Amino acid sequence: MVVKRAGNNPKRRIAPIKHLPKSAVNGIAQRVQYLGSPHHKTKLADYNFHPPSNPRPQKSVCDGVRVILKGEAMKLLLSGLQKSMFSTYFVGDLPKFVWSVDESGEVYEAKTDSNTPNQYHGYRLEEEDMMRAAVLKEWRVR
Repeated sequence: MVVKRAGNNPKRRIAPIKHLPKSAVNGIAQRVQYLGSPHHKTKLADYNFHPPSNPRPQKSVCDGVRVILKGEAMKLLLSGLQKSMFSTYFVGDLPKFVWSVDESGEVYEAKTDSNTPNQYHGYRLEEEDMMRAAVLKEWRVR
């Protein structure tokens, strides 16, 4: 069963848990990188961006609640992949979106695009984003 998000973006759908065999998910996990984006950061942390941060008013920030260091962001990306919490929509052979939940219950969305294959950046999903509730519900099941 595909978890549908209330909204009109068909690319933001959580794939069924058996969408890919575990071997394919493991292969994806070995190839992805978390680079981050200065458009989603308000703190310097350890990303070495130039300029250091440049948050856009219309973008969610990943460090709005707390600073997420690059290593933790990569672990969140990998934990989302291991739980098959990725989109049904792929860019090449990689999921466009990967969702994860940290130890305190904050929901994060990482995404890639065709300009930066296998490189992801992420951000915290705000409470108003209906996808947040869908991710939390599915995370508990998986």
